[in-house]
Amino acid sequence: MKEDLKYTLMVGGMILAWSVYYAVSKIMVSLTGSALLAGFLLRAAALVFLTAQLLLDKNFARLFHQGKAVRILVTIGVMGFLLDLFANLGYLHGSLSTGTALLKTDVLMVNLATVILYRKKLYLSDWLGTTIMLAGVLLVLGVDFGGMRFAVTDLYFLLSAACVTVNAFLIKHAQEKYREDADMISYYNNFVVLLLFGCSAGLSGQISPEAMRFAPKTWALIALGGLAQTGIYFFYYRNLKHFEVWLVKLYLLLMPVVSCLIGLFFLHEELTVEKLFGILVVLSGAAVILLRARINHEGRPHS
Repeated sequence: MKEDLKYTLMVGGMILAWSVYYAVSKIMVSLTGSALLAGFLLRAAALVFLTAQLLLDKNFARLFHQGKAVRILVTIGVMGFLLDLFANLGYLHGSLSTGTALLKTDVLMVNLATVILYRKKLYLSDWLGTTIMLAGVLLVLGVDFGGMRFAVTDLYFLLSAACVTVNAFLIKHAQEKYREDADMISYYNNFVVLLLFGCSAGLSGQISPEAMRFAPKTWALIALGGLAQTGIYFFYYRNLKHFEVWLVKLYLLLMPVVSCLIGLFFLHEELTVEKLFGILVVLSGAAVILLRARINHEGRPHS
């Protein structure tokens, strides 16, 4: 019972942390006018929190004793940067509605990889629940299906979704084969992404004393974003270790619902009838997944 409560809280923490991060990231991109600079600032703030965590746990020295695992840790960081880069390139050349829909295909990619590559069994109810939740998420996000237009540059969105999918399995592999814990993976991931964001922003002339002159409230917002990113690492990686990858991805489909509520209460966004209906659809799909054991007369969906 305590174990169930623990991981219920872990899933809730993951969804909340990710929702807060996306809200802060959206504001920071608007304030700075640069996705690269915003990404650099938020990852830099996260590095402060991650360093403090390792120092308090007396694990900082372990960063320099990773052996062969360094290669996969760096690869995870590179993939983390690429998924952001491809998404930004897609939005630069494509439409918001098309991009939002295509980026969510990572859920389907994970399901297919689970069945084809890892030979895990997914029931019809799993696919049904996934489809229902995905449809609800697109409604919550306000995707304009009638205005969707597909172009060659939309492949960037699919590349981003593919990077998200690959990264989830890489993290799981690092945990199972190399026995890496969430904190080591988190630190390497964040450091590599920070370095790549910094180089990209620096080479494009977006990092300068003038660009870094923010009001105290903005620095507080950056700190909040860094803390939320740290929370993502803490909860997401631990959930990946405990649950199947496909199930973690489905839990993350609840994130737009939380983001919608954050927008309603803190960003003065409107809760439309369409979004409210979308929330109900998402929760209906989640119910199908949660009732997986009863529907298929099997054990729990997690290990």
